[in-house]
Amino acid sequence: MNIQIFGKSKCFDTKKAERWFKERRVKFQSVDVRKYGMSLGELASVKNAVGLEAMVDPGHPDAVLLSYLASNEAKLDKLFEDPTLLRTPIVRNGKQATVGYCPQVWETWS
Repeated sequence: MNIQIFGKSKCFDTKKAERWFKERRVKFQSVDVRKYGMSLGELASVKNAVGLEAMVDPGHPDAVLLSYLASNEAKLDKLFEDPTLLRTPIVRNGKQATVGYCPQVWETWS
């Protein structure tokens, strides 16, 4: 497995996800989305796996503004420009991905 966890440093779900993988001795790469963001390719891969609406943090003040953008490409570009709009943690395993704390899905990954 090649696990990447994209999260925010003060997000409790991100810390829970990291702890879940540590307890099972699964190596992972942790990336702070506020500091480093995600590449367009990574965003597109996650979008294909979970859908665009699942990636948006509903608690963010600007989340409503995304609904006014015309195309999915424009919404994806906005998420690329402002990674704080992303719901965390985003956990990737190759082409598979989850958004949020989903240990029942992670157990099925090999």
